[in-house]
Amino acid sequence: MTTNGRRSILFVGCVFALAVLTQAPTLAQEKTPSPELVGMLTKDLNVTPKQATGGAGALFGLAKSRLKPDQFSQVAAAVPGMDGLLKAAPSAGGLSGLGSTLPGAAGGLAPAAASFQKLGLSPDMVGKFVPVLTKFVGSKGGADVASLLAGALK
Repeated sequence: MTTNGRRSILFVGCVFALAVLTQAPTLAQEKTPSPELVGMLTKDLNVTPKQATGGAGALFGLAKSRLKPDQFSQVAAAVPGMDGLLKAAPSAGGLSGLGSTLPGAAGGLAPAAASFQKLGLSPDMVGKFVPVLTKFVGSKGGADVASLLAGALK
């Protein structure tokens, strides 16, 4: 192989490596839906990013099941990465009836307690997530949208 051939291969390799390195933050951001909200939850509630993401998803999923589609679309519009949050929520699965028997699980939030338990969170954490989510939604979508979410998570 000629010197020019080796330089061409080296150049292409460097360009490829640079392209991969410049995409690294984008790839990391894709793994965490709604980084700002997840950051708030981890800081305010001392939970892991996985717990924050899954817990938020579980509660937004509960809200989605209780709100009319046009109402939930207002909440979803205020939360970047809503689809990723919803997908990150563990299914209640075989624990669906457990929420109502767990200490600290508020009656209206009991459906989320099983998901929280799968995340390694105690049921009382469900109630601690709600004001953080409501505050975040209010800061992004306004008081009316925050009120919709708060009403769905009673």
